[in-house]
Amino acid sequence: MDLTGIIQSRRSIRRFKDKPIPREILYSILDVARWAPSAHNAQPWRCIIIEDPLVKTELAREMGKAWLSDMLKDGVPRDKAEEIIRVENWEKIAKSPIVLIVCLTMENMHQYPDKRRRKAEYLMAVQSVAAFIQNLLLAAHWRGLGACWICAPLFCQAAVKRALRLPREIEPQAMIIMGYPDENPNPPPRRNVEEFCLLK
Repeated sequence: MDLTGIIQSRRSIRRFKDKPIPREILYSILDVARWAPSAHNAQPWRCIIIEDPLVKTELAREMGKAWLSDMLKDGVPRDKAEEIIRVENWEKIAKSPIVLIVCLTMENMHQYPDKRRRKAEYLMAVQSVAAFIQNLLLAAHWRGLGACWICAPLFCQAAVKRALRLPREIEPQAMIIMGYPDENPNPPPRRNVEEFCLLK
């Protein structure tokens, strides 16, 4: 498949076959992902690879507690909130052969004394991590795997850090679930180029 075919045929996959991913395939995907562009070539991404069922369980439990708290504050009935967590959080994490937590670090980014430039530098790091994730998704698809980019860690960073015992300077940004696909979703609609481009 050429690059256009890889990009256009990639889908967000949420159901996987009960088949392990060979370590060499996973590392080949990460090796491709690391060639993403990054601000100052700082490569501010860090990646936690989770295969252990016990670690997945702990992650799902901590994230579920944080999500339950948010939904109860929003007025969602407890029984409904618990069912949403079971289906949308617990099962996705527990049943995924691989769970990746992609994180950000400002360790090698530039340091500025003023708030305006610190904010810009942080956003540059976020954009760099996003580029890494896009490379990761495309490389996984190219190797015959399915994956889904889930932003839930942004809503419960403290819970994710607690579950994985991450140091203070590592900030969870996304969760990527990955495995051999057990579904083939239809392509979602896309806007025409003329709809999102302005010609000046």
